[in-house]
Amino acid sequence: MVEASLEILAVIPARGGSKGIPRKNIKNFAGYPLIAYSIQAALNSKYVTRTIVSTDDEEIANVARAFGAEVPFLRPSEFAQDSTLDFPVFENLLKTLLESENYVPDLVVQLRPTSPIRPVNLVDEAIEIILSDPAIDSVRGVVPSGQNPYKMWRIDPVSKLMTGLLSVDGINEPYNSARQALPDTYWQTGHIDVIRTNVILEKKSMSGSKIKPIHINPDFTVDIDKPSDWQRAEWLVWYGGLEMVVPGNKRRPIPEIVELVVFDFDGVMTDDRVYVNQDGVEMVAANRRDGMGVNMLQKAGYKMIVLSSEKNPVVQARCKKLNLPVIQGIDEKSIVLKKYLMDHEINPTQVIYVGNDINDLPCFPVVGCSFAVADAHPVALRQADIVLRHNGGQGAVREVCDLLLQSRRS
Repeated sequence: MVEASLEILAVIPARGGSKGIPRKNIKNFAGYPLIAYSIQAALNSKYVTRTIVSTDDEEIANVARAFGAEVPFLRPSEFAQDSTLDFPVFENLLKTLLESENYVPDLVVQLRPTSPIRPVNLVDEAIEIILSDPAIDSVRGVVPSGQNPYKMWRIDPVSKLMTGLLSVDGINEPYNSARQALPDTYWQTGHIDVIRTNVILEKKSMSGSKIKPIHINPDFTVDIDKPSDWQRAEWLVWYGGLEMVVPGNKRRPIPEIVELVVFDFDGVMTDDRVYVNQDGVEMVAANRRDGMGVNMLQKAGYKMIVLSSEKNPVVQARCKKLNLPVIQGIDEKSIVLKKYLMDHEINPTQVIYVGNDINDLPCFPVVGCSFAVADAHPVALRQADIVLRHNGGQGAVREVCDLLLQSRRS
């Protein structure tokens, strides 16, 4: 039981000078700024009483405030360098809060933006561990280490001979032993640290010497440092099936059975641009790979339809070429979609909708899973279950087709 009077401060450190992925803390990650996931993890906690983002960057500060965090002051630049460690950042933050507000929390929770994929109850469980044991200094998230350090080596720079990195009592050559005979080892993650404030201010440490673990399912292990990490992490959000903290609605996976795929036209099957000649005739650009994907999906037995607000011959012509049924000139897509599903006795939970703009939003909750193209309106990106990697008219439809065919094969 947590005392009502306890002050528990969540801190999200987010400097502006990222090198590996420029501006990564506010870069769009699966529909939301990366930092929003850590802010939401703090806001979801039943124990955290205050959430602050520590940043030196005004743009990051504005994004953080928009998602519900405080930024009472900007971090001094000397604490926002590439080589800056956590301790001076947190010490400065706590001392500034003490001097400016006479505010001293009992516990500090660190949530790194670069580990955005967190189990839904992780923050509260970590806080409960430290509060249940007054003797410990901190709690740190860990996963089983991917590489066993008892099988690692040092190489002498002079002799070039190797020696084992670590020794084990009772085992002469641990590097030659079976993994099962060696001690279990763990790797710390960036998901969470919970530290007593006096450990930071008095012991001058971000952990103290008495540290308890909170064990995290290794499926959640993400530390975004380079573009390939980003791609893998986004894949986990959409297809990993993880019960994780998200800033908006809970993401829904692709249904196991897909009865119907519904495509918007402009901005999905096209790049959302229109070409007008001197006679007022409109033309649009489509993608041949999209057409190939539609053809493959049809051969695999999938049913598809296009819903379009536009009433333009070009829509009819493109859909005729692809042998796709189309309903166009629609004001309220969701009403038409509901009627179509009812008339054709299609289970809405087995339907996918692919859109790009705010007029598609009412269709998202009607179906079992909603997709937004990569360059969709920001609101559509945030409300969609899955954000595609391709822009509309530039391979987004093909990406949907490939995903469905791949999921069927697996």
